[in-house]
Amino acid sequence: MQVIIVVVCKYHFFRHIPGVKKKPASADRRSPCPIACSLDILGDRWTLLIVRDMILGAQRFKEFLSAPEGIPTNILTERLARLSSHGVIESTPAADGSRHPAYKLTSKGKALLPLLQAMRDWGLKWEEGTAALRRPTG
Repeated sequence: MQVIIVVVCKYHFFRHIPGVKKKPASADRRSPCPIACSLDILGDRWTLLIVRDMILGAQRFKEFLSAPEGIPTNILTERLARLSSHGVIESTPAADGSRHPAYKLTSKGKALLPLLQAMRDWGLKWEEGTAALRRPTG
């Protein structure tokens, strides 16, 4: 019979399964907590908005710049590089043949859809005056 011990602390919880070693935290992680690790990649004011825009159909740098939140170009460049280095997005040649790349979500990036839907639903329920963005038609 296997015993699973759940440790709850002020910040997060871990499951300890006897005989299974945890992976050590990498140098760019604050801790092995999965919430902290996710926030290290996604937890700033811009990154999930870039993923949102990709889900809504944006693929090009200029399309991300046209979002209503007005992300600065230097921050957009850094966030696209971070998302790419963590395997959330990948750059692809542009369909129109230009030298500027297009971006698309990887399967890891597409797995963020339920998180964004939950955040949208929470915002719609609890934050007065919010409205869901829609995919552009045509």
